[in-house]
Amino acid sequence: MQHEVLIELFKNRPSLAAELLHEVFDEAIPPYDEATVASTNVTEIQPAEYRADLVVTLLHDGVVVFVTVVEVQLAIDPDKRFTWPAYVAVTREEYRCPVDLLVIAPDPSVAKWCEQPIPTGVRRFVLEPPVLKRELIPKVTDVVEAARRPELALISAMAYGDTDEAEEIGRAALEGFSSLDKKLAAFYSDLLYNAINEAARRALEVKVKGYVFTSPWILDAIQQGRDEGLRLGRDEGLRLRDEGLRLRDEGLKLATRSLINMLRTRGFDVPEQTRQRILAERNIERIEHWLERAATVTNLDEVFEEQH
Repeated sequence: MQHEVLIELFKNRPSLAAELLHEVFDEAIPPYDEATVASTNVTEIQPAEYRADLVVTLLHDGVVVFVTVVEVQLAIDPDKRFTWPAYVAVTREEYRCPVDLLVIAPDPSVAKWCEQPIPTGVRRFVLEPPVLKRELIPKVTDVVEAARRPELALISAMAYGDTDEAEEIGRAALEGFSSLDKKLAAFYSDLLYNAINEAARRALEVKVKGYVFTSPWILDAIQQGRDEGLRLGRDEGLRLRDEGLRLRDEGLKLATRSLINMLRTRGFDVPEQTRQRILAERNIERIEHWLERAATVTNLDEVFEEQH
């Protein structure tokens, strides 16, 4: 999973971080009516600067009631054991409400490292980061759920794209994307196809062939694919035609030069007019006939006698 892609998905659905904290880690989330992406700069009034991957605020009646600091961790970074407690403390001071940390760590070894408690030195003040590792990521196989939370459906496909469940997850995600706007659906579909294994891709392509789509973005994507296929086919046909013509011309040149050289080797004087006639000939079968005769005739004119 790419760091930037995961962050983008959480930005596109700001409430997703809180939803996962509640559904996966059973964290208590207060009632809210809006989720927004806040500034990722969690710098306090100090020379040091800390910037989290994503900060999401939950609001109720316009007041921030809960904040989630989202961190995507794809590798072990010892500095995080110091910056994560700072993110939480400084964000809590800024918003004056409960703050939680959600770490996304798809790699098992990195996830295990992220899960380790972080003692701050203050008695009983130990940060135990909630870590969303691969096996905790929900498997979204329901089309309705994929349509409701397409970002989670895509994360599910990215997590399990190399498993036997990739086809079922991919199918649900692909159908769920049809409710999105055209550009976002195309973007998510591209990410989906790159996330799942080859067998799942082939299976989805077969399903696509037998399905009559009504979604405008899918129809447009299919038409674009057809147009691109026609263009590629036309270009390849022209390329093959040009390559065939080039090879034919090279064959003609080789054959005519061979004929002239053979005649000279046999002691025939080849007049310029005869040479030009040979070089101008475009029928390879006629040239081959001349070559055969040039090996046995005793008179130059006999070479060019018509076949009977």
